[in-house]
Amino acid sequence: MRDLRGTYVRRGDLFRGRLRFRRTVAGVACCTAMLALLDNQKLSEARAAWSSESDTLATADHDLAKEPVFTHRELALANRQLERWNRIFSYSNKYNIDARLAGSIHDIALAEGLEPELAFRLVRLESDFKERATSSVGAVGLTQLMPATARYFEKGITREKLYDRDTNLRIGFRYLRTLIREYDGDLNLALLVYNRGPTAVERLRREGRDPSNGYERRLLHGYSGPGVVN
Repeated sequence: MRDLRGTYVRRGDLFRGRLRFRRTVAGVACCTAMLALLDNQKLSEARAAWSSESDTLATADHDLAKEPVFTHRELALANRQLERWNRIFSYSNKYNIDARLAGSIHDIALAEGLEPELAFRLVRLESDFKERATSSVGAVGLTQLMPATARYFEKGITREKLYDRDTNLRIGFRYLRTLIREYDGDLNLALLVYNRGPTAVERLRREGRDPSNGYERRLLHGYSGPGVVN
């Protein structure tokens, strides 16, 4: 096979590869500007940011042949970032919540091994996405954690710290992931234990009674995934 390095065909391939990368970066930049708009409602700032990105892109495209070759790894990274922003915006619109909160739920769920869709459903049912939510029995925050349960995963954590968005999500999602593993992937049972506590659920099961209180049905209505990603 003929070596095409240095030929017109090879230079054309490099140019097209660089142009695809630039367009992908433009998409990421656009999503970033949209995020700023959704979070801060500062339309003029978002437009200015996007205009700056467009000017930079135009200049870069003009001098494209002078720049180094972009690798497949760089292209893949840019595409993954764009896909991530698309998912976050989709969840933000679906649940009518701030894009920053949607981003935290999405990213922390994946980090803790939960499917994001299950994580969003959990937070909606537990706290209606209210970070300062407090139940009559003392459960706090987005995932409605009891302080005693939280201390099993993070010793010495305070009630006030559990109102922190990322801390609450991280421990709550880790707790649910642990329950799913403990009950051999039985998502319904894991959710019931999350909601009612292990003592009440195990007592009812020993007595031959159904421990369901409808919680798991409300949370899983229309959902058919396994709940976990690893």
